[in-house]
Amino acid sequence: MAENLSYISLGSNQGNRETHLRSAIEEIKQHSEIKVLKVSPIYETEPIGNTAQSSFLNMVIQIETTLTPLKLLETTQRIENIGGRERTEKWGPRTIDLDILLYNEENIVLEELEIPHPRLFERGFVLIPLKDIAPDLRFKDGQAIDYYLHQLTDKEGVRIWKSSFGGDESEHFEN
Repeated sequence: MAENLSYISLGSNQGNRETHLRSAIEEIKQHSEIKVLKVSPIYETEPIGNTAQSSFLNMVIQIETTLTPLKLLETTQRIENIGGRERTEKWGPRTIDLDILLYNEENIVLEELEIPHPRLFERGFVLIPLKDIAPDLRFKDGQAIDYYLHQLTDKEGVRIWKSSFGGDESEHFEN
């Protein structure tokens, strides 16, 4: 079965935010069809949309998987549910949020899933940690990640919170 390269963003702004991030990554690592390859540093960011809530911790992971995009979505939503995620309001507070950013170089537009993530290129809290683990990434439009980083207006609201997740700068995991 072919391995697919994917990037997933993680965010949390309720309870012990770092514990929620770590628990979600542990759940991902436990899946027999997913291998975590790289983990970005953790960034703290101000909330978007509903700004009357706590700051978020955000990061990005790189994975290899044999799961289809929809099965990967099902898996990330199950992990959010395990982590106590409640979908009560758009852009509201959450214990854990997992978004599939990229899946190989595919463009997918379905009611329940859009890849690349529809707001990927607008969010510093996603692009900055993505660059940390994939500095040479080029998108299907041919543009490098730096091109989109230079277009951002909200970079100042993204500050390093923890430079490593417990090991090297972009920690490598063995499943």
